[in-house]
Amino acid sequence: MNARKSLYQFAYRRSPDQDGAVARRPVVVIGAGPVGLAGAIDLAQRGIPVVLLDDADRIGEGSRGLCYAKRTLEILDRLGVGRACVEKGVGWKLGRVFQGEDALYAFDLLPETGHAMPAFVNLQQYYLEHFLVQRASELETLEIRWRNEVTGISHLPDGVALTIDTPDGPYTLQADWVVAADGARSPTRAMLGLDFVGEAFEERFLIADVRMSEAFPTERWFWFDPPFHAGRSALLHKQPDGIWRIDLGLGADADAAHEQKPEVVGPRIARMLGHEDFALEWVSVYTFQCRRLERFVHGRIVFAGDAAHQVSPFGARGANSGVQDAENLAWKLARVIRGEAPAALIDTYDVERVAAADENIGHSTRATDFIAPRSAQEMRFRDAALALARTCDFAKRMVNSGRLSTPTTYRDTPLSTPDAEPWAGSARLGAPLPDAPMERADGTPAWLLAEIAGDAVEIVMPDGADHGPPPDGVRRIVIGKDLIDIEGRFRERFDAVPGATWLVRPDQHLAARFRHGDPQRIAAAARRMLGDVA
Repeated sequence: MNARKSLYQFAYRRSPDQDGAVARRPVVVIGAGPVGLAGAIDLAQRGIPVVLLDDADRIGEGSRGLCYAKRTLEILDRLGVGRACVEKGVGWKLGRVFQGEDALYAFDLLPETGHAMPAFVNLQQYYLEHFLVQRASELETLEIRWRNEVTGISHLPDGVALTIDTPDGPYTLQADWVVAADGARSPTRAMLGLDFVGEAFEERFLIADVRMSEAFPTERWFWFDPPFHAGRSALLHKQPDGIWRIDLGLGADADAAHEQKPEVVGPRIARMLGHEDFALEWVSVYTFQCRRLERFVHGRIVFAGDAAHQVSPFGARGANSGVQDAENLAWKLARVIRGEAPAALIDTYDVERVAAADENIGHSTRATDFIAPRSAQEMRFRDAALALARTCDFAKRMVNSGRLSTPTTYRDTPLSTPDAEPWAGSARLGAPLPDAPMERADGTPAWLLAEIAGDAVEIVMPDGADHGPPPDGVRRIVIGKDLIDIEGRFRERFDAVPGATWLVRPDQHLAARFRHGDPQRIAAAARRMLGDVA
């Protein structure tokens, strides 16, 4: 077992809400995992009082979630913990795919420079949760209540009622909104009688955290049919603290209890490494599902992360998509609570993040079918693709060892204004902005995304014309005045020309862009972006 299992433990404290009349809170978040913590911090940073409930009194044991993608790191940076994750974690961008003993090909997830965050960072989940809890403790409008278990939940005409059990007994709390981020086994989902649609996989996989001094490269290595684990798959990743994550396919008939025994796991790992100079830190056997709720929004109760959708671990899509759920929801919920947008804005969370879940489920299902074929036809296709990949570049794109997490582009959303002209560059309508190195007017270095932060922003390339004031609720950044494009990366990535304007949502997704500034069109697009969706 992991020696860190009680490293981060938190005391139960009685709340004033447990005495007297039933209290009412603007937002209650259920679940202090990465998704619940990220959502609660985001809301608190936007000035919304939040109560975060968790039935435990400690951060979970074992590394669990491991790979955090560039977009997630950018979100975590805005929440105040990105730098800590990068400094503690193991950054990487290169991967290699093997068949048997032979290397088929390598890939680079961030081939260009000029980004503040790396392509991926490997970091044990307990470290991420620790950083998030530390950040939460700094926010006056965020209260975490440990050992507060939600045992009942029901809809009110204008909110939600919760029954909460504690060491001092139960109490009742009301909320204008509830965010259910209570994990794959979500008690909230069960109490509301909601179920998933999708597919469950029978294939079992063993994951082990192994402490060793082996000097493997800091890369993602994936094997099909390796000599040390014939007929199955294997994955190797580096973590901080001299720990390596090993993932081994076992087959659908594997006995989970048997496979976790040290006398069974140890020889498997020794065959892989070619020696026995290692120590097991944490071992688990898992199966997984590729499923989701039909809807993520149920009245004033909104589901996020694994409580809303589940995918296989191949491609690191679980925690990454969950943190992106939280970011999508937080700015919308803040605007609705402040009376700046109608409650219908929350429906766009459902539209956008259901589409994101379907995208991730599709990638995850295809990866699983390739890694662990369930029919002779799937096996023939996989073997043919692997054979061709040795010599043909086109076949390398067919090999699927887990398409690694990328943020979803919101193509069918009422918040975007369609392009009226063609655009080049890497910026995409509906996608998060690409970062770029900039310089402030005072000469200090800056990054584009950090300067945008969590605001609704209008970016303008001046052309000498009077652009008038920015749209209501939108902050303006003028390139060449407020931020200087010192390396030309902004111009390249945004296809920037004099007079062009970009509208950026508070979650840093591109909502609209115009070759030539038209105040009326820009104002209409800004209203649409911020929730005037009636």
